[in-house]
Amino acid sequence: MAEDYYDILGVSKTASDTEIKKAYRKLAMKYHPDHAKDDKSSEDKFKKISEAYAVLSDKEKRKQYDTFGSEGFSQRFSQEDIFRGFDFSDILREFGIGGRGGNVRFTYGSGNPFGGGSAFGNFGQQPRQVKGSDLVYELPLTLQEVISGTRKTISFDHKGRSERITVKIPKGMTTGKKLRLAGKGEASPYGGPTGDLYVQAKIIDDPTFSVEGQDLTTNRDIKLSEAVLGTTLSIPTPDGRELSLKVPPGTRHGTKMRLSGHGLPSMQGGKRGNLYVRIHIVIPKKLTSEQRDLIRNLAQSGL
Repeated sequence: MAEDYYDILGVSKTASDTEIKKAYRKLAMKYHPDHAKDDKSSEDKFKKISEAYAVLSDKEKRKQYDTFGSEGFSQRFSQEDIFRGFDFSDILREFGIGGRGGNVRFTYGSGNPFGGGSAFGNFGQQPRQVKGSDLVYELPLTLQEVISGTRKTISFDHKGRSERITVKIPKGMTTGKKLRLAGKGEASPYGGPTGDLYVQAKIIDDPTFSVEGQDLTTNRDIKLSEAVLGTTLSIPTPDGRELSLKVPPGTRHGTKMRLSGHGLPSMQGGKRGNLYVRIHIVIPKKLTSEQRDLIRNLAQSGL
């Protein structure tokens, strides 16, 4: 895992430019090879703090680092990119540090201030192409569209102009699932390949069914007498069918009953989740005199 530049310099992520510069100056004075000649690890530490400062002292590079994080940044930016335009000698002269690092620029193809080779060991290699940023387009879908699949025409900005494209949405594309449209993201700031556009599904709230993964849940009200004696319910599904559900005698309020294989399909293989029916027993607020007498008789019989 790549080390965090803020941790390397010992500053917070909200640190000002002045605080970052001050932290680097303090560490550079401590670890510069001319100041720490007896510390064999000082050169490695000095390389790390210089790399961290080269990124965090540059407004655009810092913005990219905060966007992608340490791992994502290291995958997108080579050390050539990191030290492009970073004048190492001016910084050290400003801090009053000379010697081996006092007259060297950390730029592509320059010498290593720590002796031999290229700066940080990989300058002079073929520069790594930096991919443009990926974009995410959130696409609202109904339950019916998730079950059957569909085609959607989407509009998005690409390379400074509006673009329309028709996308085939497969069955089972539930909330959070993505489709990749290669090369439809942002252009690379360093001449590399264009990023990708990800179409990410978001299921529209449904008045009848709630969604959890591939499972659906719906609520059904039954009478007190139906809960006691049992009943059979007709349950609609999002794809327009009617299912028969037998509610056994003595069913309790809040019971969830399962209709296997009637939920949402998966994107791989199409296997469907379950449809759950949550039973709500309705207690009447008002009773007729006849109903009240019947309830009293039931109570007297021990029910």
